[in-house]
Amino acid sequence: MSLAKITRLPSVRLLSSIQHHHHQLLLPSITPPTAPRRAVSQGEYRRPGQPKEDKFPGQPINFGFSKGFEGIKKHFTLLKKEFSERWVGPQGKPLLEHMLEQNQVIWEFRGPESLDQWTVSSDREIGGQSEAFLKLGKNMNTCFLHGTLSSTPPKDGETRYSGYCTMRSKQSLVSFDRKKHYDLTSFNTLHLRVRGDGRPWMINIATETYFSHQKDDIYNYFLYTRGGPYWQDVKIPFSKFFLTNRGRIQDDQHPLWLDKVNTIGFTLGDKADGPFQLEIDYVGVCKDYAHTEEFAYEVYKRNPEV
Repeated sequence: MSLAKITRLPSVRLLSSIQHHHHQLLLPSITPPTAPRRAVSQGEYRRPGQPKEDKFPGQPINFGFSKGFEGIKKHFTLLKKEFSERWVGPQGKPLLEHMLEQNQVIWEFRGPESLDQWTVSSDREIGGQSEAFLKLGKNMNTCFLHGTLSSTPPKDGETRYSGYCTMRSKQSLVSFDRKKHYDLTSFNTLHLRVRGDGRPWMINIATETYFSHQKDDIYNYFLYTRGGPYWQDVKIPFSKFFLTNRGRIQDDQHPLWLDKVNTIGFTLGDKADGPFQLEIDYVGVCKDYAHTEEFAYEVYKRNPEV
């Protein structure tokens, strides 16, 4: 190897290293944008409006004696109340009054403690931008649901549609954390006194199911508010409610099961971005003798004629 080649190699290497360092200064390393990925193992489906479980995996459980004693005292007090109400009559009312009753208020708002029976949620739980809040009205005798609806989907690369706000009653419990069902077989119409802003809402009624795959079944119907300062009395026959599962209308329809009603909810998702409000005085049921319809939709014929 000649002397010229030997002296040229170090200078070439030095020049290439200087150019590479200068290129790094001019063009800094830019990481490509990546969308946040969801967990591989998705959790159990949670219906909109259903309260979250505050328990975390591995969270220590309090087995204190005082907590156990308070729990026993609470449940035995509720059990005593149940026996005393059954002794008087159905739902703690005399039998004659129960048979002749034509109107009944199920949910009403007469103080701050009544708001604890409801839960509010929105698409913010899945990364959306909608907000919903619940408070008492100006006269402290009504429920005022307000917020902002936004149909912008979250930027996770998977969700295509978004924009909902919902308010749902909590599951009532009796002694030893057993579910309390509302028996509405004596009535045929849902009666509400509301004051809205002209938006259409969806009323959701959840009943007790017999099989595990029916746990997300809900009966729905529409609530059209007029808007303005005046209250409106809305009466919707139970025969108008149709069956859905996770927001999808089912082909196999059947009437609403009125013997074991669990919860009721109100959902807004009209894709009209902006503020909203809905004020509710009470939610009740009534008996309309002029309404004789059993079910408003076509059902499958169980035993087809030959």
